[in-house]
Amino acid sequence: MKIRKGGAEDLPAILAILDSAVVWLNGRGITAQWGTESFSGRPKAVEQVRRTMSEGDPWIVEIDGVPAGTMTLTPHPGQYVAPAGEPEVYVRLLATDARFHGHGVGAALLEHAAAETRRQGTSLLRVDCFAGSEGRLVAYYERQGFTPTDPFQVGDWPGQVLERRF
Repeated sequence: MKIRKGGAEDLPAILAILDSAVVWLNGRGITAQWGTESFSGRPKAVEQVRRTMSEGDPWIVEIDGVPAGTMTLTPHPGQYVAPAGEPEVYVRLLATDARFHGHGVGAALLEHAAAETRRQGTSLLRVDCFAGSEGRLVAYYERQGFTPTDPFQVGDWPGQVLERRF
């Protein structure tokens, strides 16, 4: 497993990972998290991914040279979460390609996010996630060392902000 910094040229690979994650979620009956349509098939979603990538640092995990997961680290959350009021690193667009679930890709990316946060001299790493589906994703982040802070709602979509301090 290799983690490398991505760039604008990685947009197709990142969209493919996100699309694969939608299929994986839908196959488990989870349609409320990211919907049922591919990211790449929705022009507004493609633009949102492109914009998020340009606001921060995209990272790609490769396994045997194949993109297996991604995240983008930004100095602020997306528009639906208030900034922390102190310097922070925010994990956005974290996803694992369905072919690589169970290989520790997400955990490796989150540890890389922690290392990047410390490298920048920042003490706060935050992420938000879907809080539905019995809170399974919230529990995943807790297992990765994050503490839930602020719940939020976007329409009928329940979300949870989590943080990790250093």
